[in-house]
Amino acid sequence: MNQGTYPLAAAMINQINRLDVISNNLANANTNGFKEEGLSEGTFNNYLKEARESNVSIMNESAAVNNIPKIDQKYISSALGPIEMTGNKLDFALKDQDTFFKVQNENGEVMYTRDGSFKVLNNSLLVDGNGNFVLNNDNEAITTEDDFLQTIAVVKTDFPNLDKFGDNYYRAKDINKVEVQENNEGFLLQGAVEKSNVNMVNTMIGLIDASKSFAQSQKAITTIDEMNRSLIQKLGRMV
Repeated sequence: MNQGTYPLAAAMINQINRLDVISNNLANANTNGFKEEGLSEGTFNNYLKEARESNVSIMNESAAVNNIPKIDQKYISSALGPIEMTGNKLDFALKDQDTFFKVQNENGEVMYTRDGSFKVLNNSLLVDGNGNFVLNNDNEAITTEDDFLQTIAVVKTDFPNLDKFGDNYYRAKDINKVEVQENNEGFLLQGAVEKSNVNMVNTMIGLIDASKSFAQSQKAITTIDEMNRSLIQKLGRMV
């Protein structure tokens, strides 16, 4: 394979990954509490440089003569989404960007979310939109008594300490970095929900850009292939 096709093929793979992430962002543009995701790129040579600086033995054959692009990491935008007033006493928005509600799924796993659109199950239990129990500070399911507002747990941790799964839930990488707030006063806004922080205009521009970049790399590979074919044909006639 022509050496020029390696970085182009890698760039196409990166754009496919970008398209997947951007499409998921668009699909969740109306999901309460959803946080936009993004990808950052690095190069293969940059990873080799970091390995050398860490005194990792690198074979000479590993040295790349071109900057093959590689997905560096996926990140989550912690920016607050717009607050929508609903007037529903079971709707809650979190005022701080690094705070979360605690919920528990049917397997007993504690998860974190910013979607505060709650409901009542069996006339007593507070649940989220997917039927997961909303928890208090002791990881107990909350019953909707008169003072249930004060029992809703709020935890605080940075987004880098979280792994996202599903569209709207997170797991803590290090539970010791999750701070349980003893009092939720000042953190909650009742009768409101936080909407998705996805910017539709910027996201559509990103989708178009990723599609164009993919097409350009694909066209470049086709051009290289045509040049190689032409060169082989000319060499064949010369023999």
